[in-house]
Amino acid sequence: MAHVLIVDDEQSICWGLRKLVEGLGHSATVASSAEQGLEAAGNRPPDVIVLDVRLPGMDGLSAIQQFRELCGNVSVIVITAYGDLATAVEAVRNGAFEYLVKPFDLGVAQRAIQRAMQMPGQSSAGEEKNGTETATIKRSSPAFRSPPPRLIGSSPAIQEVFKRIAVVAPSDACVHVRGESGTGKELVARAIHQYSRRSDGPFVPVNVASLSPSLAESELFGHVRGAFTGAEQARKGLLEQAHGGTLFFDEVADIPPALQVKLLRVLEYGEILPVGANHAVRSDFRVVSATHQNLHKRVVQGDFREDLYFRLITFEIEIPSLRERTSDVAELSRYFLDMFSAASGSPRPHLAGETLKTLEGRAWHGNVRELRNALEHAMILARGGPILPEHLPMPTPPGSDSGQTREAMLATMIRDWAEHQLQEPSMGDLHDRLLQIVEPPLLETVLERHRGQFLAAARELGLHRVTLKRKMSQYGQRTES
Repeated sequence: MAHVLIVDDEQSICWGLRKLVEGLGHSATVASSAEQGLEAAGNRPPDVIVLDVRLPGMDGLSAIQQFRELCGNVSVIVITAYGDLATAVEAVRNGAFEYLVKPFDLGVAQRAIQRAMQMPGQSSAGEEKNGTETATIKRSSPAFRSPPPRLIGSSPAIQEVFKRIAVVAPSDACVHVRGESGTGKELVARAIHQYSRRSDGPFVPVNVASLSPSLAESELFGHVRGAFTGAEQARKGLLEQAHGGTLFFDEVADIPPALQVKLLRVLEYGEILPVGANHAVRSDFRVVSATHQNLHKRVVQGDFREDLYFRLITFEIEIPSLRERTSDVAELSRYFLDMFSAASGSPRPHLAGETLKTLEGRAWHGNVRELRNALEHAMILARGGPILPEHLPMPTPPGSDSGQTREAMLATMIRDWAEHQLQEPSMGDLHDRLLQIVEPPLLETVLERHRGQFLAAARELGLHRVTLKRKMSQYGQRTES
C-alpha cells in the first residue's frame, strides 16, 4: 500500500483526491500549505506528493526541492489553476513527475498517481540526464530570467505542448514540430532554445522554402572566396552561424534532394564543407525542424530521404490547430488586444460578447495568425470604441492545410460549371473543355511548388515526366527543366 501526500489550500480538491487515493486502496495525508506538507512528510515519508503551485506562504515550486531533500527522489505531481509555459518548464526543472492544470478530470489524476507509484526512486524526465545540475545551470542563465516566448492558452491541447517543450528542452535531441500554418511552430522552436543549455548561443531560423534553389547550398554551408562567380569574399553559412546554439529549419520538407545527403552528414558528424573548400569546419548546434506537410508521406513518395527523416525526428511535438482549442480564443484575443494597445499607446478596446462568440465559432483555417490579423483589422475599424462583429474581416477560406475541404469546394465548383455547360446546345467536348480549364493551372502550381523539378512534380501528379512535359507544351507553358 502506497502513501500519498496531498498539499492544496482548496478543501474540495483535497477531499476529492483523498477519496480517489483511498478508493485505490492506498492511504493519504492532507496539508493546506507547503510548510504543513513538509512537517507531514517528516513524520511519514510519502511515496507520491500531489502539490499545488499557489499556496499560502511558500509556493509549491519552491517547495519541491525541500521535499526532495527530505524524502529523496519522491514522485511529485504538480497541479495549478494557472497553466502557462513558464510554470510547466519550472515544474519539470524542479523535478516534477507530472503537471496537471485545474480543473482536471479525476480519471486524469488517477492515471498520473498510478504511474507515479510505479516509478519509485526515478527522477523526472527533465532530470533524467542532468539531475539538479540542469536546474542550476538554467537558474544562472540570462535566458532564464528573460520573458518566455508568448505561447498562450490554458486548454489541455496546448498544455500538452507546454509539457513536451519542458521535457525536451534540457536535452540536445533533434525536435520536429508539426502543425498547420499559423499555429506557432517557430514560437515552439524559440521556447525550446530559450529553455535549453544553449540559450546563450544563437537562434538561427531558416525558412527552407524561401531559399533560392541555385544558392541554397551556399546559404546553408557557406563558401570560400572565388568558389563561384560573384563570390568575392568568403562567407559563413547558416549552419556555421548556428554554432553553440539552435538551428530552426522551417518547412524542412522543402530541402532540395541534393542537399539532403549533405545535411545528413552534418547532423551525423558535425562537419560542414563550404562550397569550394577543401577542408571541413566543425559546428555544434541543435536542430529543431518544422513543417505543415506530412513528412512521412514525402518519404514514401521518395521526395525525402528516410535516413534524414529519422535523424530529424528524435522527438516530435504536434501543435493543435486553433479549431482544436477554441477555449483559448478569448485568452488569445485579450493578449493580442493588449499587445496592439501597448504598441499604439491607447487603451485596450472592449471586445463585445457577441464578437467573442463570433470569434469562437469561426473555423480559423489560418489558426492563431489569422486570429491576430482579424483582431488588428477590427481594432483599426473600431477606432477606440467597442469591437463589434461587423468590424471583423471575412473568414479566410480553407487553404493548403484543409485538403478535404478544398477538394469538396473544388468538386462543387466543377459541378456548378458542368450544370451551366449542359444548358448549351453542344455538349460533345465538355470533358475536353473542362480539362483545358483545370489542367493548366494545376500543372503550373505543382511545378512551381517543386521549383521547376519535373520529376518531382510528375510523381505528385501521378504522371510520367515525359507526359508532364508534353502537356505543358500542349498548353503553351514552360518546358525547360
